[in-house]
Amino acid sequence: MFENASWIIHPNNNLYEPVCFIKTFKADKVKRALLNVTTLGCYYPMLNGERIGDFILAPGFTSRKRVQYQSYDITKMLKADNTLEITVGDGWYNGKINFVVANDTPKALLCQIEIIYTDNTKKTIVTGDNWLVRKDKLRFAELYDGEFYDSNFEDAPVNAKILSHDKKIVVKQQGVYVKEQEIIKPIAIFKAPNGDTIIDFGQNLTGYFEFTANAKRGDRVEFTVCEELDKYGNFYNENYRDAKARFEYICHDGLNTYKPRLAFWGFRYMRVDSFPCEITADNISAIVVHSDIKRTGYLSSSSRLLNKLFSNIIWGQKGNFLDIPTDCPQRNERQGWTGDASVFCKTASYNYDVEAFFEKWLTDLKLDQGKKGNIPNIIPQTVCWDWSTTETTGALWGDSATIIPYQMYKTYGSTRILKSLYPTMKRYLGYIATHTKKRYLWYGCDQFGDWLGLDAPSGSYRGSSNEDFIASVFYYNSAKIVADVSRILGKDGTKYDLLAQKILDKIRNTFKDYKTQTECTLALYFDIAEDKASVAKALNDMIRANGNRLTTGFVGTPFLLHALSQNGYTETAYDLLLQEKFPSWLYSVRQGATTIWEHWDGKNEQGDFWSKSMNSFNHYAYGSVADWVYEEACGIKPKIAGFEEVIIAPKPTDKLDHLSAIIHTRNGKILSKWYHENGKIRYEIETPVSATIIIDGREYIVPSGKYLF
Repeated sequence: MFENASWIIHPNNNLYEPVCFIKTFKADKVKRALLNVTTLGCYYPMLNGERIGDFILAPGFTSRKRVQYQSYDITKMLKADNTLEITVGDGWYNGKINFVVANDTPKALLCQIEIIYTDNTKKTIVTGDNWLVRKDKLRFAELYDGEFYDSNFEDAPVNAKILSHDKKIVVKQQGVYVKEQEIIKPIAIFKAPNGDTIIDFGQNLTGYFEFTANAKRGDRVEFTVCEELDKYGNFYNENYRDAKARFEYICHDGLNTYKPRLAFWGFRYMRVDSFPCEITADNISAIVVHSDIKRTGYLSSSSRLLNKLFSNIIWGQKGNFLDIPTDCPQRNERQGWTGDASVFCKTASYNYDVEAFFEKWLTDLKLDQGKKGNIPNIIPQTVCWDWSTTETTGALWGDSATIIPYQMYKTYGSTRILKSLYPTMKRYLGYIATHTKKRYLWYGCDQFGDWLGLDAPSGSYRGSSNEDFIASVFYYNSAKIVADVSRILGKDGTKYDLLAQKILDKIRNTFKDYKTQTECTLALYFDIAEDKASVAKALNDMIRANGNRLTTGFVGTPFLLHALSQNGYTETAYDLLLQEKFPSWLYSVRQGATTIWEHWDGKNEQGDFWSKSMNSFNHYAYGSVADWVYEEACGIKPKIAGFEEVIIAPKPTDKLDHLSAIIHTRNGKILSKWYHENGKIRYEIETPVSATIIIDGREYIVPSGKYLF
């Protein structure tokens, strides 16, 4: 592919200015026509004035060591005389990723059109200096700052210039397409106390908008977006940091209809800075955009607040699964933070079919692994935060190389990702072994610790849990994973079994006491504690003494309820899940959240915000609590990878009238539902495969079918 095609650019390329590449050609009596295309930057393709395909922000966000190309069947779009126009903007490749411009490579196009005529003759059209290029009506497009479109702008095309750039980095599309998913109409349009006109879509979402307006030439449409209003009801987006989050459009005479082409926003509210006519729910809509992943998991309960939490978790995943698993979709970040993905991947794989989604992202992880074996803390790598050339990796963050492939195997049963990542896993363990100050521990290195733990010292983002203990626990866990993966792949895992045992012995000899909720949680969940009963009691006592509230951060929270319910304290786990006071999952729900917050107290009871610089209101990591609801409260677990056989062992409570979970696995639908009826608990179980069902301690081995207990 692309053997005879060349990368082409505008001869006077401006780093921030989108350009449009143009090719006219004739095509009569066509049997089949295929457009193969990729860019350095994001592109928007049109043929004869119509949009080609539905991939938003193609070619996607990848490691700089590769760029994907897409193939579109354009047969039905062809006419006798054709004009192909491909607009290219900065996107992730050239844009202002985080705090600096990511790349000084010009926006470039590589394209090949393959035509087969009805007489079976063939013609190939490739990019070269015989293509034209001009500045686009899209005057500015940048992921953080937004779009500016001038519908009246015209520019004379000039011949494109050939760019000497490696074509070996071009690979076939691997990831899941990003697509428009749903349309949301405003629930309110109102005047804020300060006089601003604000549109409320009722849902914090990721995507963009579409408007229609009758206007005169030169009239302007201008919007700015935000996630939250301040305590007075005024527009607030200081938490976007220096991301301008703006949209500007210059109208032509008559009817103007437009939706952004090369940008996206995270938002619930929109401030109308300028609009040429009355704005109503009839002429403005929000369009939800995310990777085209299929919903597979559903949770439902008798609690309105808990159901809203379940909804918020789903919206948090949709909003942050946009080609890569981002930390947040709104501020000047939107990066593939590996720690967030590690803690959420199990929940993600139950909620949606994300195997292909993660396979693409993990390929970028493999490519961006550091020379010493370290895993960068964000994937794909960007120029401004290039960890691949350093010797820095955070525990749990780096463990994405082991945790996520292993979870994909457990959920879906395929060894394909394991085979691909196995060398990466081994190199990662080797990195830890050579970058520690104490053998068989991960000790004395810079770590994130229990990030955003509520027991953090004043002025710190890191909780009070021992960072060397945390790192060593994940070192141990990764060694165990690699040992198991070795056996799954038919290899000898003895080396890694021995390594895991030595790490475990060293942890137990070095860290005798567990002083925080997170330390107790990790000691229990990862089988570190020798006296689990006393550690579980200590954890339970800490939580009870704190008013049935947690103090855990990014590291402790995903495993906290598991650690409790697996050690006899299921009721305490439910108390945490159903807690409504700060800090808790339902606190943000009571505060009106429609997604998961980055901070337990992103907004307090008085309406004041936690901070300006680190306060996302769409940050999915704490949504990982859903995997406890699936696995423990409703009791659904794979007994054999891919849910070839299952264990269903629900743990009901009197605190809810009913709770149910559904997971559509590769082998079919699994249902686990329990509810109170006439003073008893009834269980409805459905399994497509043989199952071990455990009810009140009694075990039933059953074939596929529907069961009532």
